[in-house]
Amino acid sequence: MLRRRSSSSSAKGLTKRRSSSVSFDEFGFAFSKKREKKLQHRCHDYSYPQPNALKVKELCELLSYWNGSSFICRNQIERFIRIGIPPALRGRVWKCLLDVDAVRVSSDFSYQACLSEIRKPLVDLGVSEYSIISAITTLSDKENDLGLGQTLDTHSAAFSSMDVALFRQIALDLQRSFPMHRSLMGDSPEAIEGQAKLFRVLTAYAKYNPQIGYSQGMSYIAAVFLMLLGEEEAFWALVVLLEKPKYLSELFDSSVKKIQHQALVFQQLLKHRKPQLFQHLEKLGVSSLHFVMQWFLTLFTALPCWDSVLAIWDLFLLHGLLAVFRAGLTILQLLEPRLMNMTEEAAVLPVLLRVPVDVAQYSVLIPALWSTEVQEWEISCMNSVILEETAEGQSTEKAKRDSPLPASSDEQKEKRPAVEPLEQDRPSKKEVEGSGGRNLFARILKVAQRYLADAAKQNTAAKAKASPPAKSSPAVSRQPKKRTSVSFTQAQRRRSQNRQSQNAAVGIDENRPFPRQDTDGGTAEDSSQVPLRRLRSGPVGRVARRRSGAQSSRGRSLLLRSGSAQSQKPSDAAQAPVPAPSSSRDPNQACVEPRESPQRNLSPGRPPLAERSVLSPYSGSEVRESQLI
Repeated sequence: MLRRRSSSSSAKGLTKRRSSSVSFDEFGFAFSKKREKKLQHRCHDYSYPQPNALKVKELCELLSYWNGSSFICRNQIERFIRIGIPPALRGRVWKCLLDVDAVRVSSDFSYQACLSEIRKPLVDLGVSEYSIISAITTLSDKENDLGLGQTLDTHSAAFSSMDVALFRQIALDLQRSFPMHRSLMGDSPEAIEGQAKLFRVLTAYAKYNPQIGYSQGMSYIAAVFLMLLGEEEAFWALVVLLEKPKYLSELFDSSVKKIQHQALVFQQLLKHRKPQLFQHLEKLGVSSLHFVMQWFLTLFTALPCWDSVLAIWDLFLLHGLLAVFRAGLTILQLLEPRLMNMTEEAAVLPVLLRVPVDVAQYSVLIPALWSTEVQEWEISCMNSVILEETAEGQSTEKAKRDSPLPASSDEQKEKRPAVEPLEQDRPSKKEVEGSGGRNLFARILKVAQRYLADAAKQNTAAKAKASPPAKSSPAVSRQPKKRTSVSFTQAQRRRSQNRQSQNAAVGIDENRPFPRQDTDGGTAEDSSQVPLRRLRSGPVGRVARRRSGAQSSRGRSLLLRSGSAQSQKPSDAAQAPVPAPSSSRDPNQACVEPRESPQRNLSPGRPPLAERSVLSPYSGSEVRESQLI
């Protein structure tokens, strides 16, 4: 026991002497002359502009009546960000840009209640939030026990394997998050409190949004907020940053798919803006995934000059994710001469992962950042290109998986015409692989044309769905071809049967063509049967049928009277009055009587009407005249 106490006391004395020998800069980062060589990745010579008292007063007035939805306020704050935000007011500026207070008031989530729930499993595990780093071994052992399925004690019901894994992962990342900053370095009371705050903020967010949970990179972002804001304010700032589409909602998820997608989008942007540099990196085998993921996940907090990091964050909180692409492109533009002279991958990656100080200085990086413009439509076009290539790759892989055994040559020849039209619109494999040096502008135009064509197809399909069905359309119902049915055909058959029966009663053969009347009063044979067909339908045909029926009834009455009129003289027969029409006769037939009257003067060589039996052909000619009417 005495040895342990002496060893522990000597360790405490060593840490005290170490902390006393370390000094910190104005942003809280440690530097020491003895360890200067080991701290070369962090520069302490800051070159940010010192604001004057008048600008500070104007900024304070702007923050006092800040309105995030006001264009004037955002325009004014952009002017101050371009000049340089004073370090003492940066926390207030960030709170206004993120609108932290409004989000906290509108939410039903209680941060303090969540912390009380987090402490219960910590107590059951025998771990304290103030010694979470030293408890990594305990958490690892407990996670292994839960993974092996060993029986736990009665207190094990208060926590789960997911809680243990979450606590262990956050504890591991606490050691990597700014180990040389005052609030997280060593065993000082300030460092212990800073580590506990960071642990609580990250664990509370994992409980607040279990769909995302905790992923690597969040510890750096939350630590930066804790340097400038309070604990609960840092939590709500992290919530806004990770959930708003303007910021990092397209970067963080339970997997790494989103960040990989954004890295590919940045790669396309680099191909479009810097084609020679992109070809050089591609030739060396350096992919954007090797360095862009670290830049984006940590928001450039690994840069050696902290004043440049804070200036990038100011622009990022104002413009969103677009500023991250601008910063990455600016760094590559400044490093382009140096990278073009390198011929090995081992020499390129360290420069990209640890940007040199002469490039990351405020006086060099930030003016170049403001002069670099990246439009939102560019990112949208690059995003569509990546989505298109991803869809093509997935369809190709699916086709390979679903493809059956190789068919014979004849079957391949038969199937080839059906596949060729679909592959004409797709770029070939050689074009996709060898398009590194080509300008992406033509491909962006193709993507825009396809997007417009798809939009037009969607609008056409929506209009077709919105239109009424074809059966209920009045325009379609008026078409004569749609009106034909079985009932109409049956009605025609009945009418033709009635007409045949009427003609049979009078003695007319319907198969014989109707005679036509010459100009001199005679009749002539007409071999065409078109008039017979025209009697079947239409309003003229209906009038003709009514008149033909009336003529047949008059013909029967005249035939009966002709038998008694044979003994009389032709003159008497010519002067005989016409019998009055019966009551059952149609009144519309009165206009036909003068033409059908037998009182006309017959030639001497012609027999009378009854002897020639011209009544039926005569009535047929009358029907023909009615059709002409």
